[in-house]
Amino acid sequence: MGARLGSQSSGFGGRRRGDDDLAEVHEINVTPFIDVMLVLLIIFMVAAPLATVDLGVDLPASAVEPTPRPDKPVFVTVKPDLTVAVGEDIIARDALTGTLDAATGNKKDERIFLRADKAVSYGDLMEVMNLLRNAGYLKIALVGLDGRS
Repeated sequence: MGARLGSQSSGFGGRRRGDDDLAEVHEINVTPFIDVMLVLLIIFMVAAPLATVDLGVDLPASAVEPTPRPDKPVFVTVKPDLTVAVGEDIIARDALTGTLDAATGNKKDERIFLRADKAVSYGDLMEVMNLLRNAGYLKIALVGLDGRS
């Protein structure tokens, strides 16, 4: 029917020689590797959300030994009406930096004891902590009740 050429291309990427001998193909077939990787990707995508927990947390009181207080601790108090006091003196929030500088002798590395009423929200407490950090007071200790029995 037709004349055969010395070398023809087969459908498998190899070349045919004169007597239907297949030459060796020197390529790695990556299709099974890709299939395995896609299956593993799907398994991890399904399992990852199961590993996270979204639960409400009711934190208990602290039961550790309290650290010794300094001779003259500096207390910053947030009252239920969100007023701020340094020691026993109620101050305006914008005067917090100057009042703390006077109370600590301008020592920014002194520990500030921050206490707040239970009625104060977490966001309001974080505002006061940010004011302290912006003033340069990075050592902040949170004061709580002793929960040890």
